[in-house]
Amino acid sequence: MGAAPFQTGDIAGVIWRPLRRFEDPRGWLCEMFRHDELPTEFHPVMGYISMTLPGVARGPHEHKDQADLFCFIGPSSFQVYLWDNRPDSPTHWRRQVEIVGENRPMALVVPVGVAHAYKNVGAGSGIVFNYPNQLYRGVGRRAPVDEIRHEDDPQTPFVLN
Repeated sequence: MGAAPFQTGDIAGVIWRPLRRFEDPRGWLCEMFRHDELPTEFHPVMGYISMTLPGVARGPHEHKDQADLFCFIGPSSFQVYLWDNRPDSPTHWRRQVEIVGENRPMALVVPVGVAHAYKNVGAGSGIVFNYPNQLYRGVGRRAPVDEIRHEDDPQTPFVLN
């Protein structure tokens, strides 16, 4: 299949929210999400942190039932790739690429069916927080993983470039 004819632009249903650091003599604080500022369908049920080495990408993949709430606050910067793979979406086959992280702290809600990936484009190891609205592998870790992995498919239309 190879690269699909994606158009560049904003993707319906994706939420980008700048994150603010509140600094004082002790350091800083950053609110990553608040239920009163997040649509109910995206309320987190768990959270995790990951570290990604410089030059390394995670994804592309997508979910059938899960939405992700990523927080990129540093250290490092990430190039984020989104592809609208939802046939019923007004922005189907649209692609969006943004750089976020240390110099542009950002929360990002990725709805179900939007393929996504991120790559650490900084010089050092990068930290990403994720607060998905579904439990990984369900209650008791007994359900199948809700992930459609595209990164190992040589024919994937979801290409990082």
